[in-house]
Amino acid sequence: MITNITKSNEFNLQLDFKQVIYALSDSLDFVGVDEIHHGKRVGIMAQECAKTMGMSEAQSKHVFEIGLLHDCGVSSTRVHQHLVSEFDWSSSQIHCDTGFELLNSVEFFRPMAMPIKYHHTHWQLLQDLDIDEKIKEYANIIYLADRVDVLGAAHYGKDILAAKEEIRRIVSEKSGEYFAPHINEAFWEASQKQAFWLSLTPEHIMHFMQNLSNERNSKLISPEELMEIALLFSKIVDTKSPFTMEHSFGVAKISRYLAEKLNLSKEVLYKIEIAGLLHDLGKLKIPDEILEKTDKLTENERGIIQIHSFETYEILSNITGLEDIARWAAYHHERADGKGYPFQINKDNLEIESKIIAASDVFQALVQNRPYRPALSIPEALVILNEMVIDGSLDSEIVKIISENSIECHELAFQR
Repeated sequence: MITNITKSNEFNLQLDFKQVIYALSDSLDFVGVDEIHHGKRVGIMAQECAKTMGMSEAQSKHVFEIGLLHDCGVSSTRVHQHLVSEFDWSSSQIHCDTGFELLNSVEFFRPMAMPIKYHHTHWQLLQDLDIDEKIKEYANIIYLADRVDVLGAAHYGKDILAAKEEIRRIVSEKSGEYFAPHINEAFWEASQKQAFWLSLTPEHIMHFMQNLSNERNSKLISPEELMEIALLFSKIVDTKSPFTMEHSFGVAKISRYLAEKLNLSKEVLYKIEIAGLLHDLGKLKIPDEILEKTDKLTENERGIIQIHSFETYEILSNITGLEDIARWAAYHHERADGKGYPFQINKDNLEIESKIIAASDVFQALVQNRPYRPALSIPEALVILNEMVIDGSLDSEIVKIISENSIECHELAFQR
């Protein structure tokens, strides 16, 4: 964890926290690769059950948002596959504990942390725990909706109305053991309606989310609060694979250091560190086996890898107020000669902040262990950086600063 965050009163940002939650949900949905919208479907179903139980509008909305983020402890496609293919996977509690730790570290998300910790706990055990009764209900509603989605995943957009009675029967058989009887009754009542199931198809989910996006929930936040949110996103990415571990943190720290050397403003220093933390957000969509492949990537696999920076932009650009951070983060594979990806931005439109993150990304990756090679020494890394300056990939001034301060940059590459 990055602990040495400098305090600042230099600037504040007006962010819509609803947009932040939705962006995080979009990131988590990437982990399913081909099976997307899991979090959104769980949230929609959970909200309907909460309303049927007579919960207030605020409580129902809270349950919906917990549903969106309930799998924030999952960044591995292998773990996701177990969770969506097995009704009661024996190792499911691991991601619940991870999700709790992540959300509990950020004040804004803390009210969601405890329900997520227990969202795979059977009601037989949950009802006797010494925790708030509402937390038990929230957790169990999410558990039920989550398992309903596992049962329905193969039927959305196909034959979900034909399959719904069998799904309802299976869930109801778990009443008392897996699910609280009163929550099961609420699900039974809500799920009688065809609309309950039809609202879970992709086109209706997009319409549902677009309608919610029209509601505003803005809040003035400090740089420290924004940093906490960015850390949450980056920790999800960096736990995806042993080979992505520490990468986002290292890129963020090197980027900030280089920006300081270039005498950029304090606001830019904060924002570039955040952009560094978030630059690989789109990698959540890359299957684990490609990120961890020890052999040379195929042309198709390279194409899949190249998706990630575009997806980073798509996620971050949906948060009003983070437009510059979205650009700096997503352009880290653009080149000064305009031959980078995914937008092929030419040097006249490539900002210095993006160039900084691009060089930091390469240096950190070179000196870190990777599945296809051990970490390179500083001199070996600098040779490659300078070759990339010659071929037009990296900015010469930034690489010169790294070369002149290579020991400091190497230390920052592994700073937590």
